[in-house]
Amino acid sequence: MHVRSAPVDLSKFAWLSIAAALVTIFLKGGAWWVTGSVGLLSDAAESLVNLAAAIVALVALKVSIRPPDKNHNYGHAKAEYFSAATEGIMIFVAAAVILYTSVERFFSPQPLENVGVGLLISVAASLVNGCVAWVLLRQGRRHRSMTLVADAKHLLTDVWTSVGVLVGVGLVWVTHWNRLDALVAFAVGINILVTGWKLITESTAGLMDVSLPKEENDGIRAVLEGFKRDNVDFHALRTREAGHRRFMECHMLVPGAWTVQAGHDAVEEVTEALLAQYPELRITIHLEPIEDPKSYEDIEI
Repeated sequence: MHVRSAPVDLSKFAWLSIAAALVTIFLKGGAWWVTGSVGLLSDAAESLVNLAAAIVALVALKVSIRPPDKNHNYGHAKAEYFSAATEGIMIFVAAAVILYTSVERFFSPQPLENVGVGLLISVAASLVNGCVAWVLLRQGRRHRSMTLVADAKHLLTDVWTSVGVLVGVGLVWVTHWNRLDALVAFAVGINILVTGWKLITESTAGLMDVSLPKEENDGIRAVLEGFKRDNVDFHALRTREAGHRRFMECHMLVPGAWTVQAGHDAVEEVTEALLAQYPELRITIHLEPIEDPKSYEDIEI
């Protein structure tokens, strides 16, 4: 019996992201309220997107760990890619609002008030986002969760956005050139658009059954090499990942005179060795007679 690692419920990290979004919305909204800065308003708007994205991530993480069923024989792991794509679309909407507001404020500049207090509040919000992003990124990479990684990258972008806004608002405070606030907000909008585009392209790649990373493919090949003999070989290795689930298949060539039992035992031995190194891997090995020319008609990739 092959023991594979069960999917881990990562929804607690989505709840952490939701809590962080609520805190930063309150803080950044307060910073905008006391200063009137459109740059800080744009920063607060992105936190609203963070909240919506975190809620979508929570749903996706819950769905992704559901076991296979009659309609989804390979599980539900790809739900994570829909979460990342949805977050990217939300980012586009937020960026459009920010860009529109910044252009409007550029032609109708307004003086800022209580800038010192507003900046301190915004710094506190950035520290919250930075800490949560670090946790999400670490756990996302550990569990290979695109949802958590996407959420973490979005929060990190939010942190750098906040840094830019803080610098811009600080310069407005020093120079009294109020249009600079609008220019900073416009730059923030462009930066958010880039983030959204990256998330959408990454999620699309996942939906297209992208191969495992090169170092892991090389590791799988190294395990197979250890089982090669004069009368045993492998080819047609293919791998793919779907959220936290990972799949591989290959052809194992053995003597045609082997019994079914002998071939089965050989496949079991190879499978156990692969699972010892990659316990989350779903493995399919197809047996073929090594002396049959038809066995070599499908060896590409």
